[in-house]
Amino acid sequence: MMPFIYVFLGGGLGSICRYGISWLLSDYKLDFPWATLIANFLACILLGTLSAYALKIQANDFVKYTFAVGFCGGFSTFSTFSNETFQLLEIGEYYLAFANIIVSVLICLLGIFIGYAIFS
Repeated sequence: MMPFIYVFLGGGLGSICRYGISWLLSDYKLDFPWATLIANFLACILLGTLSAYALKIQANDFVKYTFAVGFCGGFSTFSTFSNETFQLLEIGEYYLAFANIIVSVLICLLGIFIGYAIFS
């Protein structure tokens, strides 16, 4: 039962942090979905760090479920990324839509790499 509580707590905190980034950027008229990209990048750095940590040291359930599953799951968002990309396609912003896809995938892979490098 405790893993569910850990995921619940971590997911809520991650979602609040993701919303906070969107809120901080809400005053700016941005054509590109920067808030989602930033949240996903930061979540990938954290997940990479936690994954490297778990490989070297046996991470306990609290760390795994609260931070790796809960926080990173709540902080990053594939559904928002997909919706924002779709909206860009619908309004004819093909360049921005495909830039979002390419930049998001590359920057998130870089985030995982950085996370592993931090702990290695």
